[in-house]
Amino acid sequence: MSVVSVPAATAAPPQRRSPWRMAIYLSVALVLVSAARVISGAGDIDSTGALRSALVAAIPIMLAGLGGLWSERAGVVNIGLEGMMMLGTIGAGYIGYHHGAVAGVIGAVVFGLLGGLLHALMTVLFGVDHIISGVAINIMALGITGYLAEIWFTGLPGGGQSQSPPLPRITTITIDPLVEVCRDVAGKGWFVVSDIFSVLGVLFDRMSLLTLFALALVPLTAWILWRTSFGLRIRSTGEAPSAAESLGVNVYLYKTVAVAVSGALAGLGGAVLANSAGGYQNNMTVGMGYIGLAAMIFGNWRPGGLLIGALLFGYAQAIQLRSGEESLHGLLLVIAVVLAALALAQFRAGSRTAAIVAAAAAAATLTWYLLSDEVPREFTGMAPYVTTLLVLAFASQSLRMPAADGQIYRKGSAG
Repeated sequence: MSVVSVPAATAAPPQRRSPWRMAIYLSVALVLVSAARVISGAGDIDSTGALRSALVAAIPIMLAGLGGLWSERAGVVNIGLEGMMMLGTIGAGYIGYHHGAVAGVIGAVVFGLLGGLLHALMTVLFGVDHIISGVAINIMALGITGYLAEIWFTGLPGGGQSQSPPLPRITTITIDPLVEVCRDVAGKGWFVVSDIFSVLGVLFDRMSLLTLFALALVPLTAWILWRTSFGLRIRSTGEAPSAAESLGVNVYLYKTVAVAVSGALAGLGGAVLANSAGGYQNNMTVGMGYIGLAAMIFGNWRPGGLLIGALLFGYAQAIQLRSGEESLHGLLLVIAVVLAALALAQFRAGSRTAAIVAAAAAAATLTWYLLSDEVPREFTGMAPYVTTLLVLAFASQSLRMPAADGQIYRKGSAG
């Protein structure tokens, strides 16, 4: 009888995670933003409208990140999420126009799934480098969607060479009595209390069923990947595929399934984009697939952390579109406090250089706030991407990717 041992590098001890950790982080963020609103007077910093825009921007990012999570937990890097989202948008545009909103969502998922299967074919079966395959899919998707848009939408009422006609929207839910209460309390400007009701106003007013379904996929993904034998097999192919094969796991099959699900989730993100915009437009993803990957990395390849990262990046995108100069000026206070906390945490962890850099950045941010009245308009458009870089730079030291992520696996390598 032979015993297969997993190398120490791949057998990291499981981390105990409090189920309340995400709620605590979100609560702290709400208090900080509320304090910044009161001190700076930037009333739109967490208004119901701003938070709704943030949620609309965050959902496609979150779905792309979930797609990356499924793929990378199986050991396949999926840079092609951007292209799969593009395929989802064109699928939602064409099928949604001809067959209705729900059919459009299903069509987007199918189109994204096809992109995922192509990536799986290239990387899992043919052993193509994961990055090369993903970049190729992104380039192909850009050309394919532009070509199909010209064929499918030219001559249609409201359509054109680069856009679809207006699409039917997914049903939304509004609870009018609660909306009025939330609007009244949010308008009082009370510390924290009004901010909580601003959040509740988003949930009770024009909440799309598609958004609720997308949010439900976060706990569903966590349950499948960490609480089922199917999820355990998928994660084993991303941690130690040779050991998994020796125990009877069909590594090729589980990797292919995971990458296909990844593409389907990215396609669903494309459906959300098309639904929120009211129609398809060429290249409407504008890099959201890449930001979704950043959200996944920020979340340490975990669904809960991914959700927080998507909300953060979605908020950064939304706030620069709504009174960006004033709101971002108020947020400089939040950034200064977060950087100061990071400096303290790095100092306690013994990382003196990182602590000094974070402290200097906190001091510079606070000085910027005190010496200015608003953030220049030219900077507001950079905010989502600067936020992405800053978050990944300071979070990188505590991240742990799946041990076999990105590696080419050949059947029988278990020996």
